[in-house]
Amino acid sequence: MKFHELGVVVIGRNEGQRLVDCIASIQAATVGVLVYVDSGSTDRSVEVAERAGAKVVMLEPNQAFTAARARNEGFGAIRQIAPEIGFVQFVDGDCILDAGWLAKAMAFLEERAGVAVVCGRRRERYPSASIYNQLCDLEWNTPVGEASACGGDSLVRVAAFEEVGGFLSRIMAGEEPELCIRLRERGWKIWRLDAEMTLHDAAMSKLRQWWIRSIRSGYGFAEVTRLHKTSPFRIWSRAVPSALLWGATLPACILLASAFHPLFLLLFLVYPLQICSIAVRKGLRLPGTWAYAFLAVLGKFAQAWGIAKFYWGQLRGRGGQLIEYKSQPTQS
Repeated sequence: MKFHELGVVVIGRNEGQRLVDCIASIQAATVGVLVYVDSGSTDRSVEVAERAGAKVVMLEPNQAFTAARARNEGFGAIRQIAPEIGFVQFVDGDCILDAGWLAKAMAFLEERAGVAVVCGRRRERYPSASIYNQLCDLEWNTPVGEASACGGDSLVRVAAFEEVGGFLSRIMAGEEPELCIRLRERGWKIWRLDAEMTLHDAAMSKLRQWWIRSIRSGYGFAEVTRLHKTSPFRIWSRAVPSALLWGATLPACILLASAFHPLFLLLFLVYPLQICSIAVRKGLRLPGTWAYAFLAVLGKFAQAWGIAKFYWGQLRGRGGQLIEYKSQPTQS
């Protein structure tokens, strides 16, 4: 493997010890260039990255902080430092890179010239810490093979990334699937390998954090589907109407009908029935199935709020702002 042709971009904001662990895992591998992009951290993240020998890029606060903007800035820094770089691994600052991932991912991209992005198995670092972490681990377990999208951790082919102009910096959520839509429109493929890639620390212990994360998901659903409403490769085409149906339209109709007769309130029983339906489809014997089903239904309300938040911002001519669900970590 030609690891001198490989660069790594880490993005973060107040990740504390998570960033320390992230950079240490990357240093264990042989890479050409390591760039850390900081989005206004108030902890010692910048100092940690500089001490580790990473090239640090600090985003100016005159524009909204987004993961897409951070990754683009990091990519640009790598291209300036090492124009010969052919592949870039993006890693979120709350993740630990698996020791064997880069070799497997590089080998796959070198063998498959038509593949633009490759990702592997992202696991939750502490799945037993909370039901929310456990559900994230289930979410990360996507099908192996050709995929429609990737997540924040992925290895990209520089030529393909530059061909489509990288991420859309203004997108607040869902920037990776949006990038994949444009890549697929150009004939590139996205691939998910059956290989360990990263350990992610969601650090969610409260329902409020899950709720905010679901609001962000809804916001991303709305923005990406609006951008690519005519694309044959559009994703989440069902996610927006589903969230609006279960999280807004249906409860509003039931409450309106109950104004004429209180028995219409019994229609709210459709929600526990939906929870049971999801649990059965997921598999009753799997751990966390009922919690997953309950939060999947509850999340529709938060997603609907996120969709409304996006369109309200559009009407007011305002872009999205960073939506953070994590608690501030201890100082590193």
